[in-house]
Amino acid sequence: MTDAPAPLSRPVLAGIVTALVGFTSSFAVVLTGLDAVGATPAQAASGLLILSLTMGLACVILAWRYRMPITVAWSTPGAALLAATGVVEGGWPAAIGAFLTVAALTLLAGLWPGFGQLIARIPASIAQAMLAGVLLPLCLAPIVGIAENPWGVIPVVVTWLIFARLAPRWAVPLAFVAAAIVVGVELIRSGAAVDAGLLIPRIELVAPTFTVGALVGIALPLFVVTMASQNVPGVAIMRSYGYEVPWRPAMFVTGIGTALGAPAGGHGINLAAISAALAAAPEADPNPSRRWVAGVSTGFSYIVLGGCAAAFSTLVLLAPAAVIPAVAGLALFAALGSSVHQAVAEPAERMPAVVTFLIAASGLSFVGISAAFWALLAGLLVRVILTPLRR
Repeated sequence: MTDAPAPLSRPVLAGIVTALVGFTSSFAVVLTGLDAVGATPAQAASGLLILSLTMGLACVILAWRYRMPITVAWSTPGAALLAATGVVEGGWPAAIGAFLTVAALTLLAGLWPGFGQLIARIPASIAQAMLAGVLLPLCLAPIVGIAENPWGVIPVVVTWLIFARLAPRWAVPLAFVAAAIVVGVELIRSGAAVDAGLLIPRIELVAPTFTVGALVGIALPLFVVTMASQNVPGVAIMRSYGYEVPWRPAMFVTGIGTALGAPAGGHGINLAAISAALAAAPEADPNPSRRWVAGVSTGFSYIVLGGCAAAFSTLVLLAPAAVIPAVAGLALFAALGSSVHQAVAEPAERMPAVVTFLIAASGLSFVGISAAFWALLAGLLVRVILTPLRR
């Protein structure tokens, strides 16, 4: 006698959970990054909306076409990179130009295998050290926030800590719920009114411009971080569950999605990494051949959440000082820990990694180019110089 198959509602629910966890865990990071490179509140809300729509459609297309639980996400490490970079020469239109460049590089990585292999030759220790340096200032926000606004930030941090112990998957989303309650209490206390017009989702299109500072300081580091921290690990995670992601179609779909979303403020979509396991693991469905339904469900859920992008953005605008940066920082703790571990895991790679980390964490720019690029360049240079000595 065989066991009855699990109901189809199981992978559907897994997809909904994947989208909810992915969205609520990192949307604050996305808004912080877009704001940092010059977006107005309306443009940042537009970016959040278009990212939700494009990654939702990408999930549906890839999961449906290849009958795999392939999920797509926005680049959370990329958004953190934007937050650390700040406004470059040319402002927001130049950032849009950088996003379009990332789309072109993603398509090139799919169409020309040699280019993907060239990017893969960048040592993981250097790429992860750059990411760790970018994340460090953002991860300090909860600590700094406790001193700046203890009554607003402490409830958020305590909520995160409790559920990091009880239900780790939901720790950051519930920390956001705590932040929303803090915002609600502040609105009631102050008697401030909310403009209903801010809650209506809308697209804000901006014509791109291309500057050297944005191309070198945003596009190149953003592409490297996205490949190293999202696409490559995403493929590995899917392989661990028995799925071989079609690389070229995945890069084509995410590259086109990034290109379509860029003029509306989307900094980029890519293969999901950590959240990929929520849809691909046996918990989604005991039958591997049916888990693709979770990928489709994730996509439709992201599209629905996109309709709430303006409301989430308004909540961020109304939040008391330090509350939303604290949520964003907490959301990046795991990424920081993973990046630091990978950066220094190999003793022979530690010195170049440390140099890369320190320059990226400094946040200093030179000739209009962000610290992330100089960190990557310096780390590679130190590695080349020290390599003969190690041999």
